[in-house]
Amino acid sequence: MKIILITPGTGSYYCGVCMRDNALAKELIRQGHDAVMLPMYLPLTLDESSVSAGLPIFYGGINVYLQQKFAFFRNAPRWLDGLLNHPALLRFVGKKSGMTGGAEIGELTHSMLMGEEGKQARELEKLLEWLVEHGRPDTIWLSTALLVGLGRSIQETLGIPVICSLQGEDSFLDGLDEPWRSRCWEALAQRSRDIHRFIAPSRYFADLMSPRMRLPATQLQVIPNGLDLDGFEPAAEPPATPTIGYLARMIEGKGLGLMIDAFILLKKTGRHPTARLRCAGAMTSGDEIYVEKLKQKLTKAGCLEDVEFLPNVSKDEKIAFFNSLTIFSVPATYSEAFGLYLVEAMAAGVPVVQPRSAAFPEMIEATGGGLLCLPGSAKSLFEHWEILLADPARAREIGRRGRAAIEAEYSMPAMARRFVAQTLEIIDAQKVAT
Repeated sequence: MKIILITPGTGSYYCGVCMRDNALAKELIRQGHDAVMLPMYLPLTLDESSVSAGLPIFYGGINVYLQQKFAFFRNAPRWLDGLLNHPALLRFVGKKSGMTGGAEIGELTHSMLMGEEGKQARELEKLLEWLVEHGRPDTIWLSTALLVGLGRSIQETLGIPVICSLQGEDSFLDGLDEPWRSRCWEALAQRSRDIHRFIAPSRYFADLMSPRMRLPATQLQVIPNGLDLDGFEPAAEPPATPTIGYLARMIEGKGLGLMIDAFILLKKTGRHPTARLRCAGAMTSGDEIYVEKLKQKLTKAGCLEDVEFLPNVSKDEKIAFFNSLTIFSVPATYSEAFGLYLVEAMAAGVPVVQPRSAAFPEMIEATGGGLLCLPGSAKSLFEHWEILLADPARAREIGRRGRAAIEAEYSMPAMARRFVAQTLEIIDAQKVAT
């Protein structure tokens, strides 16, 4: 099959969805398909080679913003579009977090959800022109439901099924100011009718989003995210020093503050004087302010020297990071749809401790790769760390079970095969209908 994946880029920091889609495209190619990933908004920032090298960036972030604000840019010369879409310029813009906010974000999101009826209609025309020029694909996969505005025109122009992944849209939309929050949810529900099938990474998130998007059961399936296991192997020996790890964006919502509080409590017990905390992941210039406040708290508690912050690690650095850990946690405080970082930790044979909330219980039950603690409780988090620190044999067995489950159910080859099966099912159903 010829498959196009459309994925928004971040421009400046590693994004789990971008890396998942890049690995998925690579696996599809390995399995014999013609797969292409098209970047949107900003250049993709990846921890491995990109399958999108040399391809244009669609809906360039500068053009999208200017077309939203000024009527002139909705009909500006194409050469001007090209200048504003230069990757170097887009990367520069991507480093400037917080350039827009409040009502601007809500209005822009609504416009994008409205597709050909939005203020970025000319960007959609350019995307369709490219798709027609480069040969009709068998299907298009959208990486987020925030792109459902593309669905109607793609189907009308190319007559192919459009499949869309779900992951984290609720947290973004719920964070918008009114009236845009309500308008965007309504636009999402209306435009979701133009999508053949949605793929949720967990049953938890499918059950959460189905009523909010008014999706019938037949339009929504669950396929867990997969991981390219290349390089991910359990360490030959556990680390000599008890080491707890965190790998996610360094923001409050991912639970980084809870990690710091739990680690301070752990150190105060005096039972683990050599314990260390390693915090890795994406960090924008705006996130640095939050991290600096956490460092001040650690300094006051006398623990700063026992904590490392490792922003924007590469894939090789990430694998080495996991191999240095005794335990792993990302105690996210919002409705996390999946948590690819848990799959990565388990692939490295590291036991995890997660809150009993969102998709985490589902993942722990499916893999046996960790323990569940009380949500939002630093005390419960550190107490569960202590359970594993006190019983190394149990920790190793939990890590072993997690690794085996990842190989069987959460690998990238498994995810690719499931996506292809869903696509073929839709194509066959269309043939029967016609």
